[in-house]
Amino acid sequence: MSAGENDGSNDRIAAIKSTLHVVPDFPKPGIRFLDITTLLLDPKAFKDTIDLFVERYKQKNISVVAGIEARGFMFGPAIALAIGAKFVPLRKPRKLPGEVISEKYVLEYGTDCLEMHVGAVDPEERALVVDDLVATGGTLCAAINLLERAGAVVVECACVIEVPDLKGRERLRLHGKPLYVLIESRFEPTS
Repeated sequence: MSAGENDGSNDRIAAIKSTLHVVPDFPKPGIRFLDITTLLLDPKAFKDTIDLFVERYKQKNISVVAGIEARGFMFGPAIALAIGAKFVPLRKPRKLPGEVISEKYVLEYGTDCLEMHVGAVDPEERALVVDDLVATGGTLCAAINLLERAGAVVVECACVIEVPDLKGRERLRLHGKPLYVLIESRFEPTS
């Protein structure tokens, strides 16, 4: 599901979308990186982004908001505070002190790994996974696997942006998880 479909938030979505910036050939040639840091420079658009997620999740009994490093850390803590949930950072390898559990995954331009503290979530806690963008869905699936191995129940994944052409939503559907996004982004091929 995408925001703005039937909820009257179209003006806020348009304002958020207008703040985004595309960086060609980053981090590798042929990749068109959608930079959300320009969204963070606009306090109203940033607040609207958080508010749209909070409006969706405030009545869903979410007890864990898990943010994916690094851009999920920009949205996840604010959402967690507003809905009364704890924030759990899902980090790159060797960034968390103490005992961790890990999940390796493949993404559109390489491989990576997510880690979470052992004991960060309790069995049966209802979790929301937050990131800035979903492309192929590999990172979100790794986050789901990590949380579920720890006993959490992942309710949904939430991203500011979806690149539908890369079919991340379909991958999450195969995983049995819904995806909520604010903006769908389609790019023209680079020449």
